[in-house]
Amino acid sequence: MTRTVLVAGAHGQVGQHLTELLGERDHEVRAMIRDESQVEDVESLGAEAVVADLTASVDHAVEGCDSIVFAAGSGGNDVYGVDRDGAINLLEAAEESGVDRFVMLSSMGADDPESGPDALEDYLIAKAEADERLRRSEVAHTIVRPGELTNEPGTGRIRAAESLESGDGDIPREDVARTLAAALERDDLAGETFEILGGDEPIDEELEAVGSR
Repeated sequence: MTRTVLVAGAHGQVGQHLTELLGERDHEVRAMIRDESQVEDVESLGAEAVVADLTASVDHAVEGCDSIVFAAGSGGNDVYGVDRDGAINLLEAAEESGVDRFVMLSSMGADDPESGPDALEDYLIAKAEADERLRRSEVAHTIVRPGELTNEPGTGRIRAAESLESGDGDIPREDVARTLAAALERDDLAGETFEILGGDEPIDEELEAVGSR
């Protein structure tokens, strides 16, 4: 099924991989960016650029889309304003416009923010609260929680489960993007929240196991 997908955070490291992957999978991709200077970069990935700020109105970005992947991040700046409130702002626009699929890039540790490093506690709280708001939505959704991200080349192989051991590995950003793209296309993952790390099994096989549990 070809979708019209809005990628929030399309200029980020995961977002750029994701934007290109979705285009290769024959989806129509709208790349949401914060800055006009990023337009050429995302258009070179095959997407239509749309400039929008998660902390302001995003209605124009959402209009005409049937799916959203939230891959944006604050980078540690204004975690509540972007990672929580920005995600919720986008979700509310999605609800209003009738978007039928929402995939959230979250983080391992969001289930128990206080158990993580002190430096990440606010970020994990923000992610947890955004995730919880998404779970209450009637929009079909999937929440993907990777562990530590690396810039190593992707392998196309992961581990995926409701819960994985914290600190037990990492995962290339490219494979996170591949997982988000695959999750978007799987109706059996609607309502699922799961964690991912680098592993030995093909992404589609691991996601099939998550969807059939």
